Amino acid sequence: MASPDLGVLDKLRDAINSHEPARVAACFTEDFRSELPHHPGRSFTGAQRVVANWTAIYASAPNLTARVLRSAVNDAEVWSEWEMVGTSPDGAPVVFAGPAPGPPPPPLASPCF
Repeated sequence: MASPDLGVLDKLRDAINSHEPARVAACFTEDFRSELPHHPGRSFTGAQRVVANWTAIYASAPNLTARVLRSAVNDAEVWSEWEMVGTSPDGAPVVFAGPAPGPPPPPLASPCF
């Protein structure tokens, strides 16, 4: 089995930093499934919901920037740690940070234009 291409994380980071929700959604397959164990009501399937979510995120932090702090591969599984920082429209700092465990593509589609 070939190791996953960690370049997809760079493509996703670049898409997030573009501030274009459709570009972020293009990084995911139509059957992408987001599972949030601590918030099961927020789980969803599909790239269209990615557009809606990132539209809301950019509204809450118009100058948001993302970076991958570290990443690792174990067989076919990719783990990455992300930090996203920005400022809300009222000037308050916005920080999203944490791990993103998961398999390699899919759910990330390639290329993320």
